[in-house]
Amino acid sequence: MDYLCLAQPGIRSLCAYDPGHDLVALRAAHAGKLIELGSNESPLGIAPGVLDAITATLPEIHRYPDPRGGALKAALAREHGVASEQIILGNGSHELLMLLAQVFAGRDAGVLAAQFGFAVYALAAKAANAPLRQTPALLREQAMAHGHDLQAMATGVDAGIRLVYLCNPNNPTGTWYSGDAFAQFLAALPADVLVVVDEAYREYVTAPEYVSASTWLGRDPRVIVTGTFSKAHALAGLRVGYALAAPGLIAVLERARESFNVNALGLAAAEASLAAPAHIAQVRARNAGQRQWLTDQLRARGLFVYPSQTNFVLVEFGPHAAQIEAGLLARGIVLRPMAGYGLPRCLRISLGSADDHARLVAVLDAVLAQQGGR
Repeated sequence: MDYLCLAQPGIRSLCAYDPGHDLVALRAAHAGKLIELGSNESPLGIAPGVLDAITATLPEIHRYPDPRGGALKAALAREHGVASEQIILGNGSHELLMLLAQVFAGRDAGVLAAQFGFAVYALAAKAANAPLRQTPALLREQAMAHGHDLQAMATGVDAGIRLVYLCNPNNPTGTWYSGDAFAQFLAALPADVLVVVDEAYREYVTAPEYVSASTWLGRDPRVIVTGTFSKAHALAGLRVGYALAAPGLIAVLERARESFNVNALGLAAAEASLAAPAHIAQVRARNAGQRQWLTDQLRARGLFVYPSQTNFVLVEFGPHAAQIEAGLLARGIVLRPMAGYGLPRCLRISLGSADDHARLVAVLDAVLAQQGGR
């Protein structure tokens, strides 16, 4: 039986999300000595109190979790200065990015995203059988190389577009745009176009010109902001995400949300993590320092490092990027290849510990020497 022919038209053109290397197999092969710098995880781990919250929840694990996530929504409401009715929870922000297209996009309601944006935006559009339009990113020679060209994106919005996906800071480039630029972008859009701003890396930002899109929630009903506990909060294994928007929009999304979509351990852990702002401040400061150190080291070796406000850096290694990545992998260092994002000359490097970075630089020197330079 040809199951693909039985699938909906949008699904037929899909390729499954690529999570990168098989890390479970690699860990076994390298006997616990693998340096993992490909998944944008936090090397500082969870905040104090999170493990206690998880442990306290275990005796109730036979019960369904709170279907509304009331306690976590209340904590998020305090964190972002919104009402609980403006929040929807998800099994990671990935689920919510897909849900937004499922609810608001379709054959006659297209999706606009930027070149070199998070792969899930295209998946969401295709799964909803919605036309997908991708605008070219900024040129490599421009100040925010390969970042969002908001002016071009605004020009690309017409009557066929219903949903726009932005990522700020952007994955996989690490680039960002200012609050002023976002305000100008919104002003250029029609009144019935929804704007999703994926802020998975918001907690890592130190640039003063950056402004979270949540600032616009009370004054522009088109704005939707997604966030996650997988990055700075280090809860990637529990899969907790959220979206903030106007109460009416959230109410519509709730009609299609899967029941009990956030597990009990995730709810407890995320709430406890929000109660530890000092830990997130430490994560941000430590990340900024390591980001600058690694950027300096890579640039000293003649490599082009894209500007970043995330917990990773995108690095251009040239035509031999695939061979360099393979050489590092053979020596137990995992980076993220970027060919699937249309950036075959680049590798993305997650920020790890200082020891991880020292080892990376040393091994990279050996691999580059073996390659005869770049």
